[in-house]
Amino acid sequence: MKGTIFVELIKMAEDAFGEDTVDDVLDKADLENGGAFTAVGNYPCSELVKIVVAFSEHSGISPEDLQRKFGHWIMDHFVENYPGFFKDKKDTFGLLEAVDGEIHVEVKKLYPDAELPKFTTERIAEDHLEMVYTSPRPLVEFCHGMIEASLERFNEAADIQRCPVAAQADSAKFDITLTKKAGKAA
Repeated sequence: MKGTIFVELIKMAEDAFGEDTVDDVLDKADLENGGAFTAVGNYPCSELVKIVVAFSEHSGISPEDLQRKFGHWIMDHFVENYPGFFKDKKDTFGLLEAVDGEIHVEVKKLYPDAELPKFTTERIAEDHLEMVYTSPRPLVEFCHGMIEASLERFNEAADIQRCPVAAQADSAKFDITLTKKAGKAA
């Protein structure tokens, strides 16, 4: 897993808890590298899970809620650092539909060794999208948070239903029905 994800998770934790607390929590997390991550490095997802669990234990916030909060955080990071991925997207559905065919293609150019999740979308109606998220990593809640952050970015609201995908433990089908269509992007 790309180091930029780890770096941003630690930045989010520092923003929420302060640097000293983050250092203490990372020391207790029993990480293979002691908590030193670089944006260009590659690290096992199991280390990310250890960090999330350690901050959950510290804060009392569930690991699932922390992953969703991190989904919101990372969306802001992507918008700020990769604005080209977002410039022609007018709404959440347009963004989600572009992940595999456009965004991940560009990510692979920047990071050829990146192991990316798969996003399969089907537009059921103008206000209804089904998206299947398939990943070898336990990050469904992180994906859910990114969907929520996308809705916020485009000033939309939606009912998001989620169900597991049979025989794929770390995958989910998101059934997204807009309750408020796109307004002005944030």
